[in-house]
Amino acid sequence: MHREAYEYVAQHAPRDARSVLDIGGRNINGSPRDLFTDPNDYTVIDILPGPGVDEVVDAADWDPFPPRQWECVVCCETFEHTSVWPGIVATAFKVCEAGGTFIATMAGPGRPVHSGVDGGGVLWPDEHYGNVDPDELRVVMKDVGWVDVEIDQQFGPCDVRVVGRKPR
Repeated sequence: MHREAYEYVAQHAPRDARSVLDIGGRNINGSPRDLFTDPNDYTVIDILPGPGVDEVVDAADWDPFPPRQWECVVCCETFEHTSVWPGIVATAFKVCEAGGTFIATMAGPGRPVHSGVDGGGVLWPDEHYGNVDPDELRVVMKDVGWVDVEIDQQFGPCDVRVVGRKPR
């Protein structure tokens, strides 16, 4: 997780959140975990096992679906590594408490290819990579039901960042 993504999450994170779900949070190059004061529950899911991962699961198709919700859902530098990122936005909505916050950062148009497996500049065989268009993200966020959505596009590095709230 590069510095700018970390700073964006820091700017929007409800630091007093009691529970946080970190989607795609395998710690390859940093984690937003320390931004939350002392959550009773900080859960990390990822499609691969690794540092910090509590459960190996595909967030776009989480089955069986967890019977609980979290106050804050974060997803940092993940969407560019899957073609089914809209499904992750939908899952985040389902698992977020009413009134809760969703924060995501991702590679936007112009960001160089990088691996979601090891963070390097070369993709592994059959590994997906695709920068996320902010206009497409806006449509998906709205269609899923997020409100108070703020999308921010940066050009150095080429990032797209979003924060939204689940209605009460």
